[in-house]
Amino acid sequence: MAKTIKLLASDLDGTIIFNNQITTTDLKAVKKLKQNNVDFAICTGKTYSMTKDICDKLMPEYGIFGNGTQIINLKTKKEIIKNSLSNEQAKACIKIAKNQNLHIHLYTENTMIAEKTMKYMAYRNSILYKNQMQFKIVDSLERYIEEQKPNILKFVISGDKDLIHTKREIEERQNLTAIQIKKYGEYRDKIVGKDYEYLDIVPKNVTKYQALKQLCDYLNISLKETMTIGDNINDIDMIKHAGIGVAVGNSYEEVKKEAFYVSKNTVQTGAFAEAVDKFIKNGQ
Repeated sequence: MAKTIKLLASDLDGTIIFNNQITTTDLKAVKKLKQNNVDFAICTGKTYSMTKDICDKLMPEYGIFGNGTQIINLKTKKEIIKNSLSNEQAKACIKIAKNQNLHIHLYTENTMIAEKTMKYMAYRNSILYKNQMQFKIVDSLERYIEEQKPNILKFVISGDKDLIHTKREIEERQNLTAIQIKKYGEYRDKIVGKDYEYLDIVPKNVTKYQALKQLCDYLNISLKETMTIGDNINDIDMIKHAGIGVAVGNSYEEVKKEAFYVSKNTVQTGAFAEAVDKFIKNGQ
């Protein structure tokens, strides 16, 4: 018997967005969700302010942002959940990153803050999202946090080396979650033109998967009534535990191994639409 899907949660970059573009085929698939009364949630590592243009195009009912730091009912624009880092936690992460000569920047709801040496993600995002959020360059992040006491949704550490040891140090010593994202080879970031990886530092037990469970509780549905689609390491748990978990064709192999279905198409050729057409039946 076919599963009835009540909520589809999709990653953005590498899943439904390529070079900040969405295919016409995928846009039609989003309309099919609405025609079949399936709620649509975007589930992204980006903050809400970075995705407003995309939300206007896709018109999802719900949004999971910052890898789970914030859940918003996009129909009412009301916040369902917010998880913030403490300023002390952020300062401890800055110390760890600087000791390892890694780049750091942080996000509040509407602003990205970095020091003068802008590399990797900070440089990339200052180009991509300059019309959607503010960018603040400061001499010292520690001093800025001490003086301004910002509400920090997430903290990003990036570098051109394997950050697994940094991840472990932060999680063990600071009781935080460090979500590792890789941008190597075919997944290389075309904007900065190099291989790198980064850590999204968020409060303990905050992940896309945990946020999806919280959204299901809010909607009074079970995880078995959800379909999830993604491509990167931070999508694995939500793909693994959903009723139907889909890895797009361009996913990392670690993601494909945990998926119920791997699309034949990639993000560039309509992988999202392929999954919707396969599992969302008209009139379900």
